[in-house]
Amino acid sequence: MYQERAAVAVPGAVLWTRRTGPAAERFRVLPDGCMDLIWMDGALVVAGPDTVAQVGESRAGDSITGLRFAPGTAASVLGVPAWELRDLRVALDGLWPDRMVRELTERVGAAADPGAELEAVAAARRSGVEPDPDRDRVRSGVLDGLRRGVRVALLADELGLSERQLRRRCLEVFGYGPKVLDRVLRLDRALAAARGGAPFALVAADAGYADQPHLAREVRALAGVPLRELLGRPAADG
Repeated sequence: MYQERAAVAVPGAVLWTRRTGPAAERFRVLPDGCMDLIWMDGALVVAGPDTVAQVGESRAGDSITGLRFAPGTAASVLGVPAWELRDLRVALDGLWPDRMVRELTERVGAAADPGAELEAVAAARRSGVEPDPDRDRVRSGVLDGLRRGVRVALLADELGLSERQLRRRCLEVFGYGPKVLDRVLRLDRALAAARGGAPFALVAADAGYADQPHLAREVRALAGVPLRELLGRPAADG
């Protein structure tokens, strides 16, 4: 069973929990431009920004809790460029001092609500990060521009950057360049529409794909399975 709720103290973040029943389960985590701080197996782990789906297996009775940061917001909190964590799962003590992580691990492990404690950890860390208006301007400008369908060259112009500078900033903040980020965000929009029951041809057009076969290719490339299989729709649907 998977559940999520909006975080309160970390803007744009989402708290989620995955609980496994009496039998082991396989699950697929899709790329979404986000990074997560996760409590699992009695340890704190960071999930970096994915470029392709990650497939895992949870054991019977497992409970995993995570805080998913909004795109582009985790790197400053974690204190490491996002590209260094791309497609990786890293123990938090590989990023922060051992003693600090041991204390945080004890806190989260003893908490009645591990998710709320993860949020408290992130909020405290975030409050100690010096504001960077230029970083925030680029982050919000990139997300807004890509969602409006602005081409990368024009987006760089809008932000007063060269394409090389834009790519470097995106790597630091999001973990990948603007073109990959665009693919990931477009897939996320398309899947949201498809899960709502929209026909695949309409999903493709509304999300900005050239056509339905283009959507199908991108889903396979990023999610690793056909769209119908990903959504659990029968072969004749969509």
